[in-house]
Amino acid sequence: MFRDMDQWNRIRQRVLRDGVSIRQIQRETGLHHTTIKKILSFSSPPPFSCRPRERPKLGAYRERIAAILQAERDENMPKKQRHTAKRIYERLRDEGYPGGYTQVREAVRELRRTSQEVFMPLRHDPGEGQVDFGFALVKLQGVLTKVAFFVMALPYSDALFVRAYPRECTETFQDGHARAFEFFEGVPHRLSYDNARTSISQILGAHARKLTDGFLQLQSHYLFKEHFCRIRRPNEKGVVESMVKFIRLNFFVPVPEVDSWKELNCRLAQQCLDDLDRRVRGKSAPKEEMLREDQSAFLSLPATPFDACRKASVTANRMSLVRFDSNDYSVPVRYAHHSLVAKGYADRVLICRHDTVIAEHGRLWGKEKIAYDPCHYLELLERKPGSLDYADPLAEWELPQCFHLLRKRLEDENNIREYIQVLRLLEKHPIDRVAYAIDKALKLRHCSRDIVVQFLYPDELPMAPVFVLDGLKHLQGVRVDTPDPSAYACLLGGFN
Repeated sequence: MFRDMDQWNRIRQRVLRDGVSIRQIQRETGLHHTTIKKILSFSSPPPFSCRPRERPKLGAYRERIAAILQAERDENMPKKQRHTAKRIYERLRDEGYPGGYTQVREAVRELRRTSQEVFMPLRHDPGEGQVDFGFALVKLQGVLTKVAFFVMALPYSDALFVRAYPRECTETFQDGHARAFEFFEGVPHRLSYDNARTSISQILGAHARKLTDGFLQLQSHYLFKEHFCRIRRPNEKGVVESMVKFIRLNFFVPVPEVDSWKELNCRLAQQCLDDLDRRVRGKSAPKEEMLREDQSAFLSLPATPFDACRKASVTANRMSLVRFDSNDYSVPVRYAHHSLVAKGYADRVLICRHDTVIAEHGRLWGKEKIAYDPCHYLELLERKPGSLDYADPLAEWELPQCFHLLRKRLEDENNIREYIQVLRLLEKHPIDRVAYAIDKALKLRHCSRDIVVQFLYPDELPMAPVFVLDGLKHLQGVRVDTPDPSAYACLLGGFN
């Protein structure tokens, strides 16, 4: 159909206003007389009217195709195991369909497009949040590593918080919440989740869930209400779903290159702060201003911080190791064969005995790895000095050069036990302080543990304690007379 509006207008003016004949216009433009009559009938080009082409062979089989596709949706069949257009064509052909594959393929495409679910736009009130995990790649110390990143999004203000972890688990789930609440300076009164194992242990109905102990501990501390999406309905927390994609494309592209988890999370936190300056389409103000309205509906942060960890009862074996999350961690040898408690945080593992921390290690995220603290084995080494060169916990212990010089001197004196006793000073003193003392002791002709100990303490005399009456009003009025030394003379006279 002819679509040049400028020529359309000139033809109508020449014929209808100036009286030029249709034949003359036909000679000038080369247009068919039917086209010219249409131009004269409409003030502007009419829209195209595309009638669907009739497919008589497909006819009754169209309902059969629709029934196959609907049955897959009703049964929630996995996408990778659903009918393809080719497979539907083969089934129809076996049932007597006389047409070709192309008509079936076009019918399947049209039915899938027109039968997609329609969603209701939702209203988001201040003080609500949504939580999810995403995954991305990071170059950590030059090694391409897959990381899980925790996301909390506030739909009303569109503010977000992101923190990266080695894995999605109970500890990182709790730690992400605690840090997000600190970042937002409050607790959203309602949080929406998917059906991850970190928060639920059993699905009881459309929205009824049996919650995990880790989630209940978190909720009991912060007192927020929970909402869980229906199965395979992530659109019920669509804001955080889109935020996960936004973060992956904007915070992790190009792939971040960092030396530590701390550096990565500092960078992510700064990007979250910078994002508050952005104004989202449809919002009346930047995110930072909208966040203040969000915060007005928040719950207050508890007075005490949440202990975001997973606890497990463990027993130290004969190697003085305890097993937590498929990895082994050392404890002092005097606790071997004892029942202990391991507390796994996102970045460290604490091992306790009667509420007292007896060992602390950086968290291991692999499997079947061992974290040694050489100081845990020094007490045993003193009883078994022959294992000094063969003890696995001491194999990768990097000591300052002065320790090696001290060992050589004491070995020459056939006194290796004295060297082990010096090593035991590291159980109570920092390594730099012991190294300083050894350096000073090595300058003497004879060196021993006792001499090293003398140099561990500062050269200056300690300050005498001063009794202060601040806050003790009931004592401030008491006056003590100055003692008279001559009063003691009578005591001395009794011995004569």
